[in-house]
Amino acid sequence: MTLTLYPAIDMRGGNCVRLLQGDYDKETIYGDSPFDMAKTFAADGAEWIHMVDLDGAKDGKRVNDRFVIEAAKQLNVNVQIGGGIRSEADILHYLENGITRVIIGSIAVSNPEFAIEMIQKYGKQIVVGIDAKNGYVATHGWLNTSEVKAVELSKRFADAGAETFIFTDIATDGTLSGPNIAAVCEMSRVTGKNVIASGGVSSLADLRALNAEGVRGAIVGKALYENRFTLKEALDEVKK
Repeated sequence: MTLTLYPAIDMRGGNCVRLLQGDYDKETIYGDSPFDMAKTFAADGAEWIHMVDLDGAKDGKRVNDRFVIEAAKQLNVNVQIGGGIRSEADILHYLENGITRVIIGSIAVSNPEFAIEMIQKYGKQIVVGIDAKNGYVATHGWLNTSEVKAVELSKRFADAGAETFIFTDIATDGTLSGPNIAAVCEMSRVTGKNVIASGGVSSLADLRALNAEGVRGAIVGKALYENRFTLKEALDEVKK
């Protein structure tokens, strides 16, 4: 199966930004319109766009949702959103406004029973985002590290019916140092489900390596913004 690419739009203060290893003090602004960025990705052939409300992740509530809804309603592209989703009302707000998949992250750690209920109620529309630091789950915009192991948490949710996971290795995120392929493959093996790699993709070679290992998806952010390669080049690469 071909690797699916998810160009990323991280939103903070209404801008398109990237953080280094999730540090809110290490921010680079790449544009002042998340919708325009999404429009560009869609025009370049993206089938999916991965959007993150960084303000929402930090504040625990929806902040930049208007940009997400605008992209979902006006562009011929699937949108998945994470950040600041803490309740069923948040999930419904997005699903009822055309978003394809909603990512639950911090709430999955703090309230796994709620996460399982949402997985069983909304099925494939729910993605479990697991962000790890040294193998342990990090929450709330990566400001806190839990005592829960990433693979153990993913197994629990897979057993409950989750079909898709996003695994982010904080150590590699925003560093252009290459993805943690071994950790992604381990989660895929343990869960038997689709795991999307997030963090560290820096080259077309990284995409080839993920594809070769059978990884189902990759989120690409900084490499696109830093012009390491274009989205068209990346899409052509994974189709080979």
